[in-house]
Amino acid sequence: MLSTWSDGDNNTNCCKWRGIQCHNETGHVLRIDLHGGYLNGGAQYLDGAINLTSLIDLHNIQHLDLSNNDFLGSHIQELIGSFTNLTYLNLSYSRFGGSIPCELGKLTHLQYLDLSNNFLDGEIPYQLGNISQLRYLDLSGNSFSGALPFQVGNLPFLHTLGLAGNFDVKSKDAEWFSNLYSLTILRLDYFHNLGSSHHWLQMINKLFPNLRELRLVNCSLLDTDLQSLFYSGSNFSSSLAILDLSSNMLTSSSFQLLLNISLTLQELYLSHNNIVFSFSVFPSFPSLMVLDLSYNNMTSLVFQDGFNIGSKLQNLYLYNCSLMNRSFLMSSTSVMNSSSSVVSLDLSSNLLNSSTIFYWLFYSTTNLRSLYLYDNMLEGPIPDGFGKVMNSLETLDLYRNKLQGKIPSSIGNMCRLQILDLSHNKLNGEIPSFIENSSCCNQHIYCQTSNLTTLILSSNQITGELPNYWKSVESLLFLDLSNNKLSGKIPMSMGTLVNLKAMELGNNNLTGELPSTLKSCRNLIMLDVGENKLSGPIPSWIGESMQQLIIFIMRGNHFSGNLPIHLCYLKYIQLLDLSRNYMSGGIPTCLKNFTVMAEKSIDTSDTKLRVYDAFGSLNSNGYTFEITWMWKGVEQGFRGPELNLKSIDLSCNNLTGEIPKEIVHLLWLVSLNLARNNLSGEIPSEIGNLSSLDYLNLSRNHFSGRIPSSLAQIDGLGKLVLSHNSLSGRIPMGRHFQTYDASSFEGNVDLCGEQINKSCPGDGDRTTTVKPEEAAGKGKDSDFYEALYMSMGVGYFIGFWGLIGPILVWRPWRNAYLMFLNRFIGYMYVWLRTLW
Repeated sequence: MLSTWSDGDNNTNCCKWRGIQCHNETGHVLRIDLHGGYLNGGAQYLDGAINLTSLIDLHNIQHLDLSNNDFLGSHIQELIGSFTNLTYLNLSYSRFGGSIPCELGKLTHLQYLDLSNNFLDGEIPYQLGNISQLRYLDLSGNSFSGALPFQVGNLPFLHTLGLAGNFDVKSKDAEWFSNLYSLTILRLDYFHNLGSSHHWLQMINKLFPNLRELRLVNCSLLDTDLQSLFYSGSNFSSSLAILDLSSNMLTSSSFQLLLNISLTLQELYLSHNNIVFSFSVFPSFPSLMVLDLSYNNMTSLVFQDGFNIGSKLQNLYLYNCSLMNRSFLMSSTSVMNSSSSVVSLDLSSNLLNSSTIFYWLFYSTTNLRSLYLYDNMLEGPIPDGFGKVMNSLETLDLYRNKLQGKIPSSIGNMCRLQILDLSHNKLNGEIPSFIENSSCCNQHIYCQTSNLTTLILSSNQITGELPNYWKSVESLLFLDLSNNKLSGKIPMSMGTLVNLKAMELGNNNLTGELPSTLKSCRNLIMLDVGENKLSGPIPSWIGESMQQLIIFIMRGNHFSGNLPIHLCYLKYIQLLDLSRNYMSGGIPTCLKNFTVMAEKSIDTSDTKLRVYDAFGSLNSNGYTFEITWMWKGVEQGFRGPELNLKSIDLSCNNLTGEIPKEIVHLLWLVSLNLARNNLSGEIPSEIGNLSSLDYLNLSRNHFSGRIPSSLAQIDGLGKLVLSHNSLSGRIPMGRHFQTYDASSFEGNVDLCGEQINKSCPGDGDRTTTVKPEEAAGKGKDSDFYEALYMSMGVGYFIGFWGLIGPILVWRPWRNAYLMFLNRFIGYMYVWLRTLW
């Protein structure tokens, strides 16, 4: 974002830098706009701690926008109050933490203030009420608490107000609403006792003549509260266009009450309530364009020949509403070419189990651009003519159903299609006809390449060879064909997918070598060809051309030859899995060039950027990419990992030589598996430097010498496997080394130690002597104190030695307890690292 910010010979005028605007005559900086977002298909944003000190001399600045960035919990500095000429300040969606500095109250010229959707907490400083020129104030999406600080009449020009937090709402706090004559947009979220204060609801009601947007989300509202809000005779029917009452406790009675304002409503959000629809005719909202009824019970609702909600309805969200097939009926007079205006429809996570829903859509709406039917129980085939009738679709998501049959070739006629997800079904047949039809679509309709950016057909039963028509879909960014029955070679034409970010071909029956044309796919950050029958050497061009790779999986194939040193060019790599192949030779010493794993102080913003760039658009469309990874010896699936689990797996090969000492530089490495090779020599003595290591498996090699005592320094090392080597000497003691099972060390005949119940040379008998108690002194209270001390002693003996004693004295109890504690910490570690 700051690539133009340079004081070099050719760019000395800062007024020409990106995001900077200056006064035409004085040259003073008036505006800084560095908001993050997507540009040219990629994410761009600032990342890291922020320090505003460098801007302190910009006294004339009027506009500052740092929204949609990632400042990692940085606090808003007090010196923000120095920019007294600011009229616009936007710090929203930037992960600011801490509290709002009271110095913001010094910005008396401020008209626009947006601090929404950060991690701000504490009380809202009362000084904000002094910014009398405010027109726009949004503090929602934070965790504020305490009392509301605003004073009556201090914000007379305010037209937009957003608040959220665990406030102590009292009736008298609503009085300041009475003077907000200009208010048109009101958002109050998480005001959990709002309903108990009818005075608040009445004051909001008085604002209705001017309100255009009202959002009361997660405010614990009941039907009776809505009656107070919309009591008869209210003068609001001519203004309110957007109403959001999501995440409350409303029922069908409240829905009927909303009919009083149905004439003007354009957007209505009622998700996450207790609304049960028991009528077959849906009430009409003539102006409604957006309706969200997700997470309600609509079992009894019936749509016949279309959505009879309103003639202007464009977006309908019915996610998780218990909808069944009987909710969608067709009459005998149904005709094609419906005039429905709906362009986005979400019927996901319902109880639909018949493909008749497709035919209902044929007759009811042919203008759809987005259709979401994932997480249902749809059976049978996708109708052959689906692609011809629904040719306006841009997004089609049928993920996780039970669909069978072939992928209709008519899908190739959907020339506007950008995202297609048919994964986790039972579809069979081949792919070529679909890709080939896309080519025809390009030639005969658009005379240009397809719009398809996302093609996900994973976890089906698709057979045959990969098609050879990939040039017709060279706009692809994400391709997932994993977990199918594909065979044959990877076609050379796949090298034309030069924009591709992720290619997943794992768990098929592909053969042959990787085609050299793939080196043109320089933008790949994820390449997964694991669990196939691919062979040949690992090409050197993977390291030379695919230097953006973050995830590289080739496990379970027939690759052979030495590990090319060119792999060390993959400085962003975080997951490298070459296990279960026929690789030979030594481990390259240049592994320390894996920069993201090697430098603990590295600025990871570049890696984050590449991940968000590649998968951000997918996640925004409800798709989360999946990878399968060997974690602690067990194959597990991970959906949308944050890539904190940095791993190298070279197990089950024919590697020889020693472990390169350079491996101790990989300070962020979490998992290292070198098991089942022919490695020899000693384990590097400084391996304890790998402080992030949680899993280390060096079993079934030919390692000799002692187990390095430095391993005991790795507090998070949850699982250690050193079995079946030629290690000798005493197994280190201390910390968590007592928790490892004897199986971790078996097959090393010259090892000794408590863990394997084998004494070492020179160990003597270890006995414990107990000194007798000294006689208690006598006195006039000696009997009392003797009884007291005896009772305390008995209590201590029973309470402490009864539970803790066996853990300390008996090795089996101690090992079992520490093993349980270590496993519990390990499970929590994995769970926290895989949250997204």
